[in-house]
Formats: sequence, C-alpha cells, structure tokens
Amino acid sequence: MTKLIRSTLARRRPASLAVQLATALRKALEARELKPGDRLPSEAELMQTYGVSRAVVREAISSLKAENLVETRQGVGAFVVQNVAPILFRVGQEDLGAVREIIDLLELRISLEGETAALAAERRTDEQLARIRQALDELTRCIDAGEDHVEADFGFHLEIARATNNHYFSELIAYLGARIIPRPSIKIKALRQDQDMMNLYLRRINREHVAIFDAIAGGKADRARTAMRAHLIKSKERFEDAYDDAGIIEGAG
Repeated sequence: MTKLIRSTLARRRPASLAVQLATALRKALEARELKPGDRLPSEAELMQTYGVSRAVVREAISSLKAENLVETRQGVGAFVVQNVAPILFRVGQEDLGAVREIIDLLELRISLEGETAALAAERRTDEQLARIRQALDELTRCIDAGEDHVEADFGFHLEIARATNNHYFSELIAYLGARIIPRPSIKIKALRQDQDMMNLYLRRINREHVAIFDAIAGGKADRARTAMRAHLIKSKERFEDAYDDAGIIEGAG
C-alpha cells in the first residue's frame, strides 16, 4: 500500500472537498509518490487520511478516472494507469476566473487579428515582412531552446498589426500587451512534468504561426485571415473545454 503524506483539507461543502482531494492525489501522481501501476489507498484509508466521507472519496476518484489518470478494477481498487494520455495542461478550480477572462479576450482577438492578418497580407512592405519573419524566427528559437517564449509570441502578433499600416491596430495590440498570450495568465503545468510532450505541443502551435506568416508573405489576404482565425479559435475552444470541465485543458493558444 502506498503511503501518502497526510493533508488536511479545508472544511467546505462536499463538492469542494472532492476537488481538494482530487488535487491532492493529482499532486501525488506528479511527485511520483504514486507511480504507474500503483494501487491507490483504499476508500477507507483515504477517508481516514484526509478526514472525508466515502462520497467525497468516490467523487474524487471518479474525477481522476475521467482524466484517464487512474483506472478502477471491480473488487480490487483504483490503480494509476500505465500509459497516461497526453493531457498537457491542468487548470485548477482557483484559476477558472482567469480562464473566463482569457476566453473573452480571445473572442476579441478572433475578430481583430483575423483582419490584421488579412490587411497585413495586402499592405505589408518587404521591410515589415522581414520583421514578421524575424519575430517568428525568435519565437521558434525560444521554443526549440525551451526558453520563455511569451514576449516573442507577442512580438510576432504585434509586427503583423504594424504591417497593416493602420496605427489603430498596432496601438490596440500594444495596449493589450503580452497578456494576449494566455499561457502565463493562469497556472498551467505539464502533466508529470513531461517536457517532451510540452515541446511537441508548442511546435505544433508554432506551425500555426508559420501558416499565418506564409499567407502574409504570399499576399493571400483570405488565407491569412483564415489561418489567424483558425489559430485563435482553436485556443478559444480549448479554454472553453477547460472552463466547462472545471479542471482539464488540453492546450493553450
């Protein structure tokens, strides 16, 4: 039987206790206190360790099971799954307000930046295109090096806005600042600290940036608009899933 560090849960309504217990168990998985194939403590043991009811324990286990972190075996108990599905990011209950704000901001960006990309494709100068390319190269370098890439990501979007040659677009993007890139705005964490999976995910996102650049470079306004909107809509959908599920998110924008 795997012994878990005792944790006192805040005394709140049962639903909140179940969330807290699921969070505690999830942290045990991330800290490798519970490893793939390990059997979780029994319901009775969890009830005693955390001072909660059987209903709270069962709800917490069901939550972890829905995340494909544990599996239950009839008459035996719950076990950590051997092969965890590549769910990259976890958003806690405490972060849902920030997630709602990100969704609202993404709705604005879908309309705003779809047009900035289209206008940039029509109006950009060679010099402006070179600056967009430079920003994209810096973003790619940061991702490949495992460095913080938020400023480079923001720089890419800002250079596209400048290439519209309409100062209102670039001034609005500049005013919104780096918070238009949602990743640092909430507490997100690679599940099991899987940096390889994180890098694969970020490179996939960066391919969306490359598609936007290629359309702008080719002077294809409709294609640039579509590529930018697709990029932002995917981000919005992933954050909406996180908000609706109150806990799991598969990606960020």
